[in-house]
Amino acid sequence: MDNKTAELLNEQINKEFYSAYLYLDFANYFERRGLSGFAHWYEIQAQEERDHALLFYRYLLNNDRTVTLGAVAAPETNAETDEDVLKAGLAHEKYVTSLIDAIYAAAYAAKDFRTMQFLDWFVKEQGEEEKNASDLVTKYALFGSDAKGLYMLDSELKARVYTAPSLTL
Repeated sequence: MDNKTAELLNEQINKEFYSAYLYLDFANYFERRGLSGFAHWYEIQAQEERDHALLFYRYLLNNDRTVTLGAVAAPETNAETDEDVLKAGLAHEKYVTSLIDAIYAAAYAAKDFRTMQFLDWFVKEQGEEEKNASDLVTKYALFGSDAKGLYMLDSELKARVYTAPSLTL
């Protein structure tokens, strides 16, 4: 593994923990709004991001690379409405996709096929993450302004179950 790829992988650990903080902040927002299903959905998102950070951590260690953990910044959100939060979540997932793509490009340039194979799971995962966030924005646009629709959507989100990633390192 070349140094640039290792550095990007190490930076991704921090960015995944930041994502977890961001999603906990979103959960906090929705709890204060009385939308516990939305809060639950984002709590699970936070769990996923934490686990992603640990996958990058373990991958670096398994490849005899030193992990350097940096400070995790406080989440920065300027959301004023439910829809703002959901759109911020989608924008963040697109940002994370760009980060994964940059790491993949560095691994490709270095002909680091093992890291590319490791990242294949994250490429697929980001496709799913963007789709889930986009669907949530769409559903909110359709049902969020109707109290009964919002209640049903909140109930649907409360039923989400966390499944830990099954990526073998």
